[in-house]
Amino acid sequence: MAEARTIQRGVRKERRGKVASKSGNKSIVVLVEKRRRHPLYNKVVTYSRKYHADDPENRAEVGKTVRIVECRPVSKQKRWRLVEVID
Repeated sequence: MAEARTIQRGVRKERRGKVASKSGNKSIVVLVEKRRRHPLYNKVVTYSRKYHADDPENRAEVGKTVRIVECRPVSKQKRWRLVEVID
């Protein structure tokens, strides 16, 4: 008899960042920055990455801080969905 495995479902990655641009209707580009200490030089380095997110209600504006979660592919580049506009 196979062991009953506990599979955790519904856990999605979550990111917070600023809206860099509105790339068309119902779409935004979110810039997420991470600060990490460099392993060799011990200097704090800022890394950034852009995520294309779905904004079906066009709530987000450029410069606002938003929270996005990953979702199924909506289009060629959009793999994230807007959850809330924080500021």
